[in-house]
Amino acid sequence: MGVIHPIRPPAIGAEDAGIEISGLTKRYLTPKGETFTAIRDVTVSVEPGQFCSIVGPTGCGKSTTLAQVSGLERPSEGSVRVGGRRVEGVTDGVSYMFQADALFPWKSVLANVMMGPVLLGTPKREATELARDWLRRVGLAGFEDRYPHQLSGGMRKRVAMAAALINNPRILLMDEPFGALDVQTKAIMQNELLKLWEELRPSVLFITHDLDEAVALSDRVVIMTSSPGSVKDVFDIDLPRPRGNVQEIRHEERFLELQGHIWDSLKDEVTRAYARTAGVGA
Repeated sequence: MGVIHPIRPPAIGAEDAGIEISGLTKRYLTPKGETFTAIRDVTVSVEPGQFCSIVGPTGCGKSTTLAQVSGLERPSEGSVRVGGRRVEGVTDGVSYMFQADALFPWKSVLANVMMGPVLLGTPKREATELARDWLRRVGLAGFEDRYPHQLSGGMRKRVAMAAALINNPRILLMDEPFGALDVQTKAIMQNELLKLWEELRPSVLFITHDLDEAVALSDRVVIMTSSPGSVKDVFDIDLPRPRGNVQEIRHEERFLELQGHIWDSLKDEVTRAYARTAGVGA
């Protein structure tokens, strides 16, 4: 369903929903028993209510970083703090939206969306009404009784977004949620996300390969190096909010200027990562 439902430690509020990643390193053992360092000494801050995107070449550890923030994995070194508290397990008030559809195929659209409130103890009737309201907000009123396989890719993303936002999370983690969509559907979903984010203002950590998407959506863009991933640059995006239509933003002079500066930082890392993988395959 794309939502993390924790066993409840003390809840975090809007005023302390910041994310502080300090000196984060994660190592794994390969099948051969060798140590692989996915990320090294990553330090990033996301202020309460801020939309922050992480961009980098394939394999640089973007998703690994998100897993440490969610509490689904433990760091090898360094720390993550959410609302000033060290993350040592899944944190209350966090929702996670994945790249792949994470909906239960045997449950209806309505049942998928209402699962979050039900797991948190909301009475079934109240959870049902809340889920219907969220489906209306994402433009899926009338589709409550459908099943995921009966929906288009964009519609499934709308269901996943409703499921991720229905509990009014203070922290929203998004791992390339629109990466598999066609260009037109992706633009629609980006606009939907911006509209809902403006209403709720959770702190967002958004992983993407799409530099235009990162600039159009974000307050801050973090560039990661090729593997092992570390922070190369951080860019503050000073485009005014509300942003409006993302397709129109991309033609604005300031957008193009920011996109150019960020690409100058990113392109060397992309080239380096490509050369490494091409060398392995040769």
